Amino acid sequence: MIKRPRILRSTESLRSLVAETRLSADDFIAPLFIVDGEGVEEEISSLAEYYRRSLDLTVKEVECLWSLGIKSVLLFVKCPDNLKDNAGTESLNTNGLMQKSIRAVKRAVPQMCVMTDVALDPYSIYGHDGIVHEGLILNDDTISVLSQMALSHAQAGADIIAPSDMMDGRIRAIRSILEQEGFHTTGIMSYSAKYASSFYGPFREALNSAPGFGDKKTYQMNPANRLEAIKEIKLDIQEGADIVMVKPALSYLDIIREAKNECLVPVAAYQVSGEYAMIKAAAQKGWLDERSTMLEVTLSIKRAGADLIASYFAKEIVKLIN
Repeated sequence: MIKRPRILRSTESLRSLVAETRLSADDFIAPLFIVDGEGVEEEISSLAEYYRRSLDLTVKEVECLWSLGIKSVLLFVKCPDNLKDNAGTESLNTNGLMQKSIRAVKRAVPQMCVMTDVALDPYSIYGHDGIVHEGLILNDDTISVLSQMALSHAQAGADIIAPSDMMDGRIRAIRSILEQEGFHTTGIMSYSAKYASSFYGPFREALNSAPGFGDKKTYQMNPANRLEAIKEIKLDIQEGADIVMVKPALSYLDIIREAKNECLVPVAAYQVSGEYAMIKAAAQKGWLDERSTMLEVTLSIKRAGADLIASYFAKEIVKLIN
């Protein structure tokens, strides 16, 4: 008997009925870049139609995202150069921009799940994710600062701490300090498999956080490695991660699927700035249809196994699918 798989592709209604993967607002985490000042909205030149905003306008953006059904934001702050040092001192300021931002967002939209970036690079004079000594990144000294940073975010009201540094042992240290200080319901989303990728350029422009010397290959992962990602993911889960992340997403769909198959916690993927910028640039040239391409690419990330997707397209996509 002849088999006709095309029958189920013959109309839009049939295709929709049998679709195996669907995007919804619940899938998305919206990254937000925050700067000092008031009434500030600066388009990021390499991240077309995406903005750095002052806290007052960030709060309005969060309210808009919530109204669309997006339930999580991931906060990043741009630290002024005069406050940067080699120890991330400003990151521990209880009245620092990150801490003020957490409080303001939670006051405005208490139900919004606020996730916060925990790393030294936005605060470092060297642009690295750790304390630098004689050209080396000090793992254990960095963990001490990261733990205190995470605690300050929890104290300000963050729901999820998101360490993006890739230092060994930082999840155990952060979980320990949260438990010791009574933050038993504060979650950790670990950037467990964060690769030393070429796709981070626009993000580093957004925060002025590019490394001042060398690269990040001594702590971020080698793009050639698959089994190492699973090792890192399993270690982070053992140390107390509630969610694990693969970053970037599009070039690492195999890793997302491996993570989903191997672990019993939610898997997040970060559709990073370079992925967004490529689509925007090609669309502006007329080489791609932006709407269909961003939907196809993002759908592939979910199909690969991602439970959560941090994406600069979050707002645009949710407007389309609502």
